[in-house]
Amino acid sequence: MPEFSSGDVNIYYEEHGVGFPVLLIAPGGMRSAIPFWDNAPWNPIDQLKGSFRVIAMDQRNAGRSTAPVRADDSWYVYTADQLALMDHLGIERFHIAGMCIGGPYCMGLIQAAPERVTAAVLFQTIGLTTNRQAFMDMFDSWADELKSLHPDVPAVAWEGFRNAMFGGEFLFNVSREFVGRCTQPLLVLCGDDLYHPRESSLEVAALAPNAELIELWKEPEHQEAARARVMDFLQAHTPK
Repeated sequence: MPEFSSGDVNIYYEEHGVGFPVLLIAPGGMRSAIPFWDNAPWNPIDQLKGSFRVIAMDQRNAGRSTAPVRADDSWYVYTADQLALMDHLGIERFHIAGMCIGGPYCMGLIQAAPERVTAAVLFQTIGLTTNRQAFMDMFDSWADELKSLHPDVPAVAWEGFRNAMFGGEFLFNVSREFVGRCTQPLLVLCGDDLYHPRESSLEVAALAPNAELIELWKEPEHQEAARARVMDFLQAHTPK
């Protein structure tokens, strides 16, 4: 079982295919893990592994990955895990593709290491509209499943972690101003529900200087064209 350990953090990951690397960040909210791709409109692993080296991962305390829980945890610990995994694999530059919570994770990686991220695909990113309580409830549900494994973590630490994750604005971890300065090529596939508001996808695509929007991609009649555009986009921005 491929597993990367850094101190007391253990990250499960998988590699598929060969070629320029793509870090793939799964949907599932706080439970973001590789099996959630099986419930997506299509599985990018199956699509991309013929042309790229796809690195898929379970985020900390999701799927088969484990980590401690601390009061000051926030988006930055996930970004650190993602970069540490790429360092472990000896990968300096890479594409990223993320669905759901993977949208902010992608933007957090670009903010933290812009020189390493060559292009990003955001499938129905989460974002804030009138839905903050839905994210707080989602966090609490995930936390309730973990508390028996972390009996020494006090309630105030869980509360601080939850507020650090979902107390922010816009995409929760990056500002509109940052997205407006982001020069990495972005391909934004539009969301359309409570957790993945259409408004968030549209705003990212409008703000980012090098962004392209795909509005229709989930329905069977649109999937073939959308899959082809994702592949063309990543190939076009792969360093020669």
